[in-house]
Amino acid sequence: MSHLPGLDLTRLAGWLAAERRLSARLIAGGRSNLTYEISDGERAWVLRRPPVGPVPATAHDVAREYRVMAALAGTAVPVPAVHALCTDDSVIGAPFYLMEKVDGTPFRSAAQLAPLGPERVRRISLRLVDTLVALHDIDPAAVGLADFGRADGFLPRQVRRWSAQLAASPGRDLPPAEELRSLLESNVPAQSSPGIVHGDYRLDNVLVDSTDRPAAVVDWEMATIGDPLTDLALLIAYQKLSRLPGGELVTDAASAPGYLTEEEVRSRYRSRGGRDPVHFGFHLGLACYKLAAIVEGIHHRHLRGQTVGAGLPGIGALTGPLLEIGLAALKEDG
Repeated sequence: MSHLPGLDLTRLAGWLAAERRLSARLIAGGRSNLTYEISDGERAWVLRRPPVGPVPATAHDVAREYRVMAALAGTAVPVPAVHALCTDDSVIGAPFYLMEKVDGTPFRSAAQLAPLGPERVRRISLRLVDTLVALHDIDPAAVGLADFGRADGFLPRQVRRWSAQLAASPGRDLPPAEELRSLLESNVPAQSSPGIVHGDYRLDNVLVDSTDRPAAVVDWEMATIGDPLTDLALLIAYQKLSRLPGGELVTDAASAPGYLTEEEVRSRYRSRGGRDPVHFGFHLGLACYKLAAIVEGIHHRHLRGQTVGAGLPGIGALTGPLLEIGLAALKEDG
């Protein structure tokens, strides 16, 4: 059995009572929960576990990720079927779950999308927005998620949460962070009606099938109940990030020819029944603050050798520009 960081195949085989030899490969690592493809030679699954090394207590909760996908099975939002959840750290060193392996492409880069041509890229981005509207249209209580998060006070808690995340990655002086935090705290708008929030909605967290349709929405580790406009704002924040030098270290798919513009994303969202993005400058500022905190956390862990995966050196250069974009959004809104 081959060795991969964060995965003990011998212990996993014992837990599964596997009759065949297991093999595995790392699909994604370093930025969020680690994702592996597991196979016994006949069948294949996907395993998700938290990153190696210390992580924030409220982040990378695989049990929550498992629960929300189980709840969304059979809805208009495509998700992989989930098979098993293990909360016993002694098996592979952390909680994990197994889910169906879904055929589809997580388009992360403009270089991946460009060969499809502008028409197909546009179609993919339209359906990306439509799937987000479908998610936000689901009544959390109707799928057993009424207690999945506290909607009241969601936006102020988000500001506090990402302030704490930034503070948990010390070592660099980031003056724009304090100004943005202060502006966010003093400009919290009224929340839209509660809905299911994905928390990290972007094209490479959606597996796209050969007909350019979303086959599965994945990476639900930040999902909760709250203001769904935060998902729309984050989708647009990723578009802004895609144009920054070094943006390809996270994702630059939105810069591919044919991809909807930021205004087209907002217009499509509204026209398909999404919420009206009032005070969107706040939401965009919060989204950029959140991305800056995530990027800074990755940078911090990378410097300490606590991440798995390539493409991490240099990612810290994105923190400052993201904070500045957030400041500009809030000031324009005011």
